[in-house]
Amino acid sequence: MNKKSIILTLFLIASLSAKAQNKVQENTKAKVGLVLSGGGAKGLAHIGVLKVIDSLGVKVDYIAGTSMGSIIGALYASGYSGKQLDSVFQEIDFDNIINDYLPRSSTAFSERANMEKYAVKLPFNDFKIKLPSALSRGYNTYGLFLKLLIHVNSINDFSKLPIPFFCIATNVENGKQVILDKGNLTQSIMASGALPSLFQPVTINDEILIDGGVVNNYPVDELRAKGMDIIIGVDVQDGLATREELKSAPEVLFQINNFRTINDMKLKVKKTDVYIKPNIKDFNVVSFNEGNKIIKSGEFAALSKLNLLWELASETPNINQKVKLQVIDSLTISNIDIKGNINYTRAYILGKLKLKVDKKISYKDFNKGINNLVATNNFAAFEYELKNTNQVENYNLIAKVKENQVNTFLKLGLHFDDLYKSAALVNLTKKQLLFKNDIASLDLVLGDNVRYNFEYLIDKGFYWSVGLRSRYNQFDKEINAQLLLDDAQIITTGLNKIDVKLRDQTNQFYVQTLFRRDFALSIGLEHKRLEIYSETIFGDNSNEDFLFEKTDYMSLFGNLKLDTYDNKYFPTKGVYFNGDLNIYLNASGFVENFEEFSVAKAEMGYAFSVSDKWAFNLQTSGGFKFGDKSNRTLDFALGGYGNNFINNFIPFLGYDFISLTGNSYVKSSAIADYEIFKKHHLTLEGNWANVDDDIFDSGEWFTLPDYRGYALGYGIETFLGPIQAKYSYSPEQRASSWFFNIGFWF
Repeated sequence: MNKKSIILTLFLIASLSAKAQNKVQENTKAKVGLVLSGGGAKGLAHIGVLKVIDSLGVKVDYIAGTSMGSIIGALYASGYSGKQLDSVFQEIDFDNIINDYLPRSSTAFSERANMEKYAVKLPFNDFKIKLPSALSRGYNTYGLFLKLLIHVNSINDFSKLPIPFFCIATNVENGKQVILDKGNLTQSIMASGALPSLFQPVTINDEILIDGGVVNNYPVDELRAKGMDIIIGVDVQDGLATREELKSAPEVLFQINNFRTINDMKLKVKKTDVYIKPNIKDFNVVSFNEGNKIIKSGEFAALSKLNLLWELASETPNINQKVKLQVIDSLTISNIDIKGNINYTRAYILGKLKLKVDKKISYKDFNKGINNLVATNNFAAFEYELKNTNQVENYNLIAKVKENQVNTFLKLGLHFDDLYKSAALVNLTKKQLLFKNDIASLDLVLGDNVRYNFEYLIDKGFYWSVGLRSRYNQFDKEINAQLLLDDAQIITTGLNKIDVKLRDQTNQFYVQTLFRRDFALSIGLEHKRLEIYSETIFGDNSNEDFLFEKTDYMSLFGNLKLDTYDNKYFPTKGVYFNGDLNIYLNASGFVENFEEFSVAKAEMGYAFSVSDKWAFNLQTSGGFKFGDKSNRTLDFALGGYGNNFINNFIPFLGYDFISLTGNSYVKSSAIADYEIFKKHHLTLEGNWANVDDDIFDSGEWFTLPDYRGYALGYGIETFLGPIQAKYSYSPEQRASSWFFNIGFWF
């Protein structure tokens, strides 16, 4: 090679090296945009990509996202780092937020009965059953995102976020895309991620919006239009399935929906400078339980583009690498602005929210209040914002409600137990029957023992609410003769057991209010008609029934109740208290020479867990009669297993129903619950009691128990309610018995 050729070669190498170096330098100064596609749970792969981007020091200047990409993108744009997002999503129970799970303790006592009685609930207006618009109304999801984004809630222009941001939604009325770059950030990402049939549509600026992936699942062109020089794109969309993979109708529908998206991506990939495609083929849109694997797939995919990302590394780190975010634990509401309510008063809404102006509450309690309002099912939408004031942790609550147009519901249930036998429940519930805030409910129980239960409540929130109740119960059962006969009569007749037919109708008028936020205090007037008769006294061949009781009682009553159990039938945490006092003032009909008497009783419980599998429930209860004690039909009667017993019947394992009687009693019990696998429970139970006449006067209430019972049980939680079988044993009787029940108790 001659000298001229060597000089020319060196010149070319130097020129190429200079151009490469200039390109890197230009890239580090270029504006970098990040586009994140939708994909449901597969979108968690975005977090893995962001962790790599942060570790390399790549500065992102603008973010665009659709659906799950908008959610991850908005959080990253608000200041969260990839590592922080990983930690945040590790803590989320996706089943709860997607399924509109409402903690039992956060719902009002009147609403709680609806959760624990009916297997099927259907909107029923104009004699037509109406199905909901989506499986989830998204309230839990909204509450989660609001809390995570509260540090930027005063920013209405998304270009003013720590990293500028916009997302895509779809106008469901005309099928056009909507770019959301201003307004309520939480509401915007909810609209972008409102997957049809899973989440209900979101209304913004009078437009009904659903998932942006319907029209544009990868907004690269819109991001480029923001002046971005280099686009990093993360694509978590499905490819086309093979014929072997198309095994069901939903899979075929997904395939059809993917045709347009995949064809669009052929062009959009070419417009992406750094295209990252995680391997998420083994996951689907609801694979949230495999989040760790999905996030790892995002990391691997980003590392495969390491050389290209290195070129974009900046000496100026992202805001996400410098900001320390602190999620609020408590807040004070300075002002509450509620709009859109017509049939439900402001007092009713505030009573459900349990909010008072200028009073500091925990964010947990604030969220419980939201859940409490949502649980009423009186509102098709509840949109709210927390706006900063000039004081730290001080906010104005701005809420807009859309009242539910459906105010009539048909509800159904099934049940079997050893006392009432088989039963089918039909319920009709009507809201706004006579007044605003009111609700009327009629249960009709058909089966071996026909019953009814009617309730009417004018709910005034923090103020005194007014209610009416009427119920009718009946059953036929062989019971302990001591409940009805005195010792002389038992000796004369020689009867220890009597087959009786019991009929009880109870009517109550009461007022009720919240006491110290969590207690429900009720006081009122009660009428009770009690009929007890039997053909045992005269023998089976007689056509006459022996009448033990046919009396109308009038009484004043009071009730104080606290219930924070997380599950009525298998609690793992919470406390319970229920105290009753009845002062019987008058009786007519069967009873002669009536003298006043009173009955007081209370029960308490404490549930706690020691592991994910083991839970314990400790309970104690007691009661006594004072005043005239000659009438025995309203004495305490222990025995059997169940819930929702009437009058003074108390469940007690090891003994048959209504076996142990007296005008006073004490009882304690302990339950160990081992959840073998989800919703399958193995229980070991013990209960101990003293029951007799005047045990609090004699001191017998504080002695070793006279009666003991133990049980081994197995229970399954189903949509019908619990299915349970219990094998019980009584040491005193040296006898065992089985108890069975199917479905919610009513």
